[in-house]
Amino acid sequence: MVGEARRDRRQARGPRLRVAAAAAAATLAMGCAFAAEPPGGPPRTTPPRVLRVAPESGAVLTTPPRQVEIDFDEVVAEQITGTTRDITGAVLLSPVAGKYSVDWHHSHLTVEPKGGFLPGRIYRVELLPVIVDLRQNRLRQGKVVVFSTGPDIPTATLSGTIVDWAGNRVAAGALVEAVLLPDSLPYRALADSGGNFTMGAMPAGDYLVYGVVDQNGNRRRDPREAFDTARVSLQDSARVGLYAFTHDTVGPRLRSVEIVDSVTLRLVFDRPLDPTQTTDTSMVHVAPAADSTQTLKVTNVYTPAAFDSANKAAAAAAAARDTTRRRQAAAPAQPPAAPAGPRQAGRRPGAPGPAGPRADTARAMHLLAVRPAPTDRRMIRLAAPLTPSSRYLVTVAGVRGLTAVVGPVSHASMTAPKPPPPRNPAKPDTSAAHRDTTAAHRDSTAAHRDTTPPAAPPGSQPPRPDSTPAPRSDSLPARRDSNPPPLPPSPAPAPPR
Repeated sequence: MVGEARRDRRQARGPRLRVAAAAAAATLAMGCAFAAEPPGGPPRTTPPRVLRVAPESGAVLTTPPRQVEIDFDEVVAEQITGTTRDITGAVLLSPVAGKYSVDWHHSHLTVEPKGGFLPGRIYRVELLPVIVDLRQNRLRQGKVVVFSTGPDIPTATLSGTIVDWAGNRVAAGALVEAVLLPDSLPYRALADSGGNFTMGAMPAGDYLVYGVVDQNGNRRRDPREAFDTARVSLQDSARVGLYAFTHDTVGPRLRSVEIVDSVTLRLVFDRPLDPTQTTDTSMVHVAPAADSTQTLKVTNVYTPAAFDSANKAAAAAAAARDTTRRRQAAAPAQPPAAPAGPRQAGRRPGAPGPAGPRADTARAMHLLAVRPAPTDRRMIRLAAPLTPSSRYLVTVAGVRGLTAVVGPVSHASMTAPKPPPPRNPAKPDTSAAHRDTTAAHRDSTAAHRDTTPPAAPPGSQPPRPDSTPAPRSDSLPARRDSNPPPLPPSPAPAPPR
């Protein structure tokens, strides 16, 4: 009885296992079907389009919405522009004091700040052109939506330009935050590839504007990122220029000393120096390491740009004193070559240009030209040359950084190079003779190659021998027939006696 009961249970369990296995196979097949290429025509090559944004731009709401909804005409990717970052970086929401969330729902996005939307504020939602679809077709143009939860929408506009001052370049993609005082509500925007930004529909008032070189792209101000601030009073419109640099709390220190020549040294610091500070010769002391009381006189301290200008001026003065160079300069110059036409920097001829219009970098270049670029180097000129193979100690004090913090007294040592060994006049110079023999060997090798007949090209037949007999010499007359005459018989031997 017990065996029959066990057999009945096994027989009843078998159909249930087969049904479960079939259901699992069907689920796996459905999952694979969703991952496959969708049928029905060629793949789409057009970028996604925004169909609807709720609330609409310009709407004045009496009740704050629960979230902002953005609908697309197709499914968009959960990551932005081929990176591993999620889609949160595709939306800038302001003003918010904390974090906000961006949720992805295939062809639908929802944006919601932490704590929800509050009444009595002007909200600005900017959708950046970094969203792509499943085939990496990128959104062509962003979208800005401004709505109110109580007051009327203002019309003031804040614009400006930000540059990377320490790097002496345009701060493309920099993060800009305009904090309304005294409410501390930040309005956010991103600079374009030319360093320019514009923030419209801003409430009138006093703002503290931050320009941040967002190196990690997290859309936040990090402690070690270069930034600049400016206070702006906004009524109808205002414009601001920002010079971003790393704000240090300590002054610069001397890191190393490099020898340019016997009377020129290059001082390298651990951070950029204030370009507006005039470095005096009393700030730099150079003395032998063996006796620090015997200091070398320092005649000038230059920035790298001023040092190059001084060298060019000295070279021009030397050329003016040289009559030979003056005669060469008086000769008629060759006419300049015709321009090859406009070309974009960094792009080879015939290569496709950028997809969109080029950004205007004129304002950024003007900002960089107004203020000299900071550098971490200074050049010093000595009154007397250094003693070869001697060790020196360089001391610097009173230099100022970009944050106006004066650095401490710092030291660095260096050793003058050894002089080249003098040439022995008794020992003949065999280098020129060696070069002559080498040249003669090359000439003889070339002559040997010329006497060697050239090799026949591959696939060609060797030349056929000429059937015409070569002319004979005059001392050997030509024979009429090819058969030689018979030889005369040899004489018989004499009989023995």
